[in-house]
Amino acid sequence: MNAVRLSPKYQVVIPRDVRENLNLIPGQMMQVIAYGNRIELMPSKDIREMRGFLKGLDTTVNREEDRL
Repeated sequence: MNAVRLSPKYQVVIPRDVRENLNLIPGQMMQVIAYGNRIELMPSKDIREMRGFLKGLDTTVNREEDRL
């Protein structure tokens, strides 16, 4: 696990190994989510990159009777 320091301007540097592992590039947009007592950064993707990302998802779930 990597540790980072929050700058006086509330900025953090994402460690090199994480940037390379996730193929992050300078200027890339990130979604910031406060989840409980932690912060999650999720790289935003172009909608064209999302095509087919749910392929193979199991849709056989038990549903309530009043739902389609």
